[in-house]
Amino acid sequence: MTPRYARHKRTTLAVATAVASGALLTTALTGGQAAAEPAADSGRAAVTAAPLALSPASRTALIREADAEKAETAGAIGLGAREKLVVRDVVKDADGSLHTRYERTYAGLPVLGGDLVVHEDAAGRTEGVTKAVRAAIEVADLTPEIASTAAEKQAVGRAKALGGSRADASGAPRKVIWAATGRPALAYETVVGGLQDDGTPNELHVVTDAATGKKLYEYQGVETGTGKSQYSGTVTLGTSLSGSTYQLTDTSRGGHKTYNKARSTSSSAGTLFTDADDTWGTGTASSSSTSQTAAVDAAYGAQVTWDFYKNSFGRNGIKNNGVAAYSRVHYGNAYVNAFWSDSCFCMTYGDGTGNLKPLTSIDVAGHEMTHGVTANTARLNYSGESGGLNEATSDIFGTAVEFYAANSSDQGDYLIGEEIDINGDGTPLRYMDKPSKDGSSADYWSSSLGGLDVHYSSGPANHFFYLLSEGSGTKTVNGVTYSSPTYNGSTVTGIGRSKAAAIWYKALTTYMTSTTNYKGARTATLSAASALYGSSSTEYSTVAAAWAAVNVS
Repeated sequence: MTPRYARHKRTTLAVATAVASGALLTTALTGGQAAAEPAADSGRAAVTAAPLALSPASRTALIREADAEKAETAGAIGLGAREKLVVRDVVKDADGSLHTRYERTYAGLPVLGGDLVVHEDAAGRTEGVTKAVRAAIEVADLTPEIASTAAEKQAVGRAKALGGSRADASGAPRKVIWAATGRPALAYETVVGGLQDDGTPNELHVVTDAATGKKLYEYQGVETGTGKSQYSGTVTLGTSLSGSTYQLTDTSRGGHKTYNKARSTSSSAGTLFTDADDTWGTGTASSSSTSQTAAVDAAYGAQVTWDFYKNSFGRNGIKNNGVAAYSRVHYGNAYVNAFWSDSCFCMTYGDGTGNLKPLTSIDVAGHEMTHGVTANTARLNYSGESGGLNEATSDIFGTAVEFYAANSSDQGDYLIGEEIDINGDGTPLRYMDKPSKDGSSADYWSSSLGGLDVHYSSGPANHFFYLLSEGSGTKTVNGVTYSSPTYNGSTVTGIGRSKAAAIWYKALTTYMTSTTNYKGARTATLSAASALYGSSSTEYSTVAAAWAAVNVS
């Protein structure tokens, strides 16, 4: 077999970006970076650049092939002798093009910010390389000047300063190469466990310079985000029969299970929901820690999200490997949040104020599961501009899932969390048409955006998606009236939600990396629009216009 890179003429497409995790509500952090323009129109028809639905066996085979050739690939794209590639994922387009995502090591150490994507056409020719950072990875001294215990002490102290309880390092700090910002340096990465100030599990990652002891970066690893449901009416659920007892296990969607935490905040999964007659929940709010109704909403949201990704993009589960995550409900006492954790590969939902408003509506479920998709694709850092893009990605696809569900009890809209009444006055958590209506989110990009909490720096990307989908001005969708302004006073005509979602998904899975900032997101979505519809298309020009309308150009 001819190696994929043996005869290739390579042209590098450098795109800077960022990685992360995220929650539905708020936890403050920071970050950012830039990018190059997309390559010229390849001339491919729109349908050919769409992602191909891969069976788990086909995906595994592509990953195995890329792994066998990774040393040759590293040389072909110009990596140094001490750098090695680690294959993370492969996306195949309908025309046979491949996009292989790699992590990088240097002298055997993980490189944070070293991720990249190699793009090949159907003939195996390299069309470009998208890198998280452009800087050459080179570190003169690999011997730490400070002890790992000093880095650990700093990280635990930082977690306590943020209001965390039971803060303790989850393991010994690991040596890494920090390359996501500034000059590459030897560093320690410490992960601190325990609980955050609102009871959310803590997975605070702190990166410390191994020479100076200076804190280089930090981000939060927990992303916060027939039955009778509380929000979606009577729904059909995927369940299974074990002996004479039904279990809330959806065998048709990767084996998704729904567990009861019964007010516990432990790390355990909880108790699997079971029922004698396969009729679940009452459809009404209940403060009981054993209520099946919250479980119905969580299970329904998970199955709709699974179906949305599979039927829209051919994605077979969060990891695209046919295996489901699981859901936990009744977490904590009156816990007003929901979160995704990649470490347990699960969604977790609190019951809200008074334990009467579980955070299990369709858009919240789609939001949380999308954090899992991001963690297994671009890994946008949960800090600064990349963290805002991480949160926006979950809002974008949470919204798309809600529209996809076409549920008459909870119709699709561009409002985030409108059913769960977190504010206590019937208002939603966030607005996509004019994000500043929540009192904290930004409508447009500015140089200070990266200093906002990631749930508020998500505003310009949410606004971009609304404008790309629906356009500017006043309009009514499913009975909700929106009025979306533009930074430059322009008029934007939307291309429709389905096309907008397809462009964002391709950008996320093919052109974004761990360090993508807003300028990088513009480049990534233009590249996606070019691949899907052509660089002279209305879709491409509307992407550019929508970004200009939120002050990204």
